[in-house]
Amino acid sequence: MLLTLTTTFRPATDLGFLLHKNPARAQSFELAFGKAHVFYPEAGDDRCTAALMLEVDPIGLVRRRDGDNRTLEEYVNDRPYVASSFMSVAIGDVFGTAMAGRCKDRPELAARVLPLQATIAVLPCRGGEAFLRRLFEPLGYEVQATPHILDEANPEWGPSPYFTVTIRAECRLSDLLTHLYVLIPVLDDQKHYFVGEDEVQKLIRRGEGWLVAHPEREVIASRYLRHQKSLARRALEQLMAEEVP
Repeated sequence: MLLTLTTTFRPATDLGFLLHKNPARAQSFELAFGKAHVFYPEAGDDRCTAALMLEVDPIGLVRRRDGDNRTLEEYVNDRPYVASSFMSVAIGDVFGTAMAGRCKDRPELAARVLPLQATIAVLPCRGGEAFLRRLFEPLGYEVQATPHILDEANPEWGPSPYFTVTIRAECRLSDLLTHLYVLIPVLDDQKHYFVGEDEVQKLIRRGEGWLVAHPEREVIASRYLRHQKSLARRALEQLMAEEVP
């Protein structure tokens, strides 16, 4: 799965300062479920693109679980190929400083509104393109979604829930990364790990300043917390208590 971040702010290579990743070299990071690779397909003064490519080891994930009652579905699924909660974890681990809005060398740049574009290939949109737009457009993004059919060899099977998605806006990089971090698993509507009180606190922290005002806040909270109504209600109540006078 692949996430690219592009800016046309001049000099565009300042994106490297914001992400704390040098455009001149590729880097790899070990994660609990595989590897993340960061590289720059283009790096010029007029346009710069950083790519986060994630390699998920599905067999390793299954083998690390307890018990011998494993099904074929655990080995054969879409997890290595689509943006999901694995991608959110990678964003948090690899771009965590940028998502927090910190830039040691250029602190004024981290607070600046920039022309930014993010492209995700591919993203499960369980709810379709209309739901995808209902999540991103209220946050000020222009959304472009390219659907994929289920099987090119059998077009009669119809469309799949997968899209290549591009969003564009003039915003802070930290805001863009935060929105992706929260909304990717919301669109996928599942998570690869246990959801409990820690996830409530994550949603409160990452949703500060935008989630309460979002018209789909109840759906976002419910899906992010794996449809646990009590957790979703608690997260929204705490956010509203902090932000609404």
